[in-house]
Amino acid sequence: MARFNRQRFKAATRSEISVDANDLVAARRIPPHCAAPNRPTWEWEKMTRVMRRGNFSGGPAHKRDPKSELFLLAAANMVGKGTFYEAADTRSVRYRALVRELALGDPEWTVGMLRWIRTEAQMRTVAMVGAAEFVRTRVDAGAHGHSRQAVDAVLQRPDEPGKLLEYWTSRYGRALPMPLKRGVADAVRRLYTGRALLKYDTDSAVYRFGDVLELTHPTPAADRPWQADIFRYALDRRHHGSRAVPPAGEAMLTAHRELMALPVAERRAAVTGPGGAERLAAAGMTWEALAGWLRGPLDAAAWEAVIPSMGSMALVRNLRNFEEAGISDAAAELVVARLSDREEVLRSRQFPFRFLSAYRHASPERWGHALETALGHSLGNVPALPGRTLVLVDRSGSMFWESEPGTDLTRADSAAIFGTALAVRGESVDLVEFGTVSNRIEVGPQASVLQTLSRFTECGGTFTAWAVRTHYRGHDRVVLITDEQAYRTEDSILAPVPEHVPVYTWNLAGYAYAHAAASRRHYTFGGLSDAAFRMIPWIEEGLGTVWPWERNP
Repeated sequence: MARFNRQRFKAATRSEISVDANDLVAARRIPPHCAAPNRPTWEWEKMTRVMRRGNFSGGPAHKRDPKSELFLLAAANMVGKGTFYEAADTRSVRYRALVRELALGDPEWTVGMLRWIRTEAQMRTVAMVGAAEFVRTRVDAGAHGHSRQAVDAVLQRPDEPGKLLEYWTSRYGRALPMPLKRGVADAVRRLYTGRALLKYDTDSAVYRFGDVLELTHPTPAADRPWQADIFRYALDRRHHGSRAVPPAGEAMLTAHRELMALPVAERRAAVTGPGGAERLAAAGMTWEALAGWLRGPLDAAAWEAVIPSMGSMALVRNLRNFEEAGISDAAAELVVARLSDREEVLRSRQFPFRFLSAYRHASPERWGHALETALGHSLGNVPALPGRTLVLVDRSGSMFWESEPGTDLTRADSAAIFGTALAVRGESVDLVEFGTVSNRIEVGPQASVLQTLSRFTECGGTFTAWAVRTHYRGHDRVVLITDEQAYRTEDSILAPVPEHVPVYTWNLAGYAYAHAAASRRHYTFGGLSDAAFRMIPWIEEGLGTVWPWERNP
């Protein structure tokens, strides 16, 4: 079998050449079981011919308006990471240019988008970069207002004020404009507490809490009189290190200092003996800091002491470590109970693909049921759509190119998870994977999401039009989960769908061009946040004329 050369394939598909279907099979773009040998020759030729370039695959391309392009790119963009079709630098330049354009053109809209991207879509870096570029643009233009609010809106975790200052000074130098200072100061008043100090004010940070305080000069919040002592302590920690003494009224900071003062030889016994778990929790000791404090690896006893104070996300990340350390059945049962707790999973706001990644790497016998339960909880905001729905999941080669942040899962995995969730929860859903060819994925009543995912395959190029034409049969709506890089066709990819039927596209890559023209029945969303899926019923209720941050939940 011929060895597939990705770079050669990418170069070829951007040229005006013909691609033979058999060559694609041989090149492993289409698994043998996905091939369709009975398809008429004329149809293969029509579907595989790459003609004049439109999008990156030579298909029809429709330029989005700036707001739609920015929203889509922001929701799907991981700053500093490229994609199959677009280099990281190209995406970053395009993103910054769009933010600058709209920072002056419609600042209120842009602030709303940045807030939504950070708080609902949970995109940290892209929101902070956007806020910094927003401020820079408006300061340079002499435009007043909105900048302070943009900065405050995107800073939602205690380490983020320092991260934003790090980005600003690396790009624009140490001169900080007043709107930036005031926005950071507003966030500091919300975010800086004793617990936050212990977790996030680390030596590895470029800007420690004390640095942020000295650069932005926040005053304590009126309803937090104790914050003045926290500010002073943060400054003492920055300049005097371990000699800094915590405020007398801060029990956690005091307990932490006492724990840190223990001789190394006494530390393991102090936390693995009776009352050790309570002592770690009282001192705000995180699992990340525990190994360094013990001066050695975490064994079963150490893990069992810190598990009660670990968050849901930390538990999911460490399932394999728990197994390797050999934690007890009692500790494992506590982990299982936490992972199966619906409210805790929803509070953690983890994306579903994190549970799939953990499932693939941890023991299914011990953790499988809990992870599937957690995955189900994390999909709780996916609507149970009425009527008949066609869900088309892109399984083309480019969907396997990029991994989701923090996991080894591809965009194809994420698309399959959400497509399956819609199928499991919907009244009547036809779930289809597509590429150069397409296959229907059977989903029965009470189907297992994880078991259904195992039925998906990789199916070659992005022949979206053929998939729509083949599988649309009078459905009430069509959902496409894709990177939109459809190959060229003579007609619109949505031509078989009647004008009154809504079509929802989730673009996972945020490219500039759409695979179909925007219209009153075609809606495009960026990324795969749970909040975005709530847009389907809103739109069908006639409320889809506003952006998600303009719609009350």
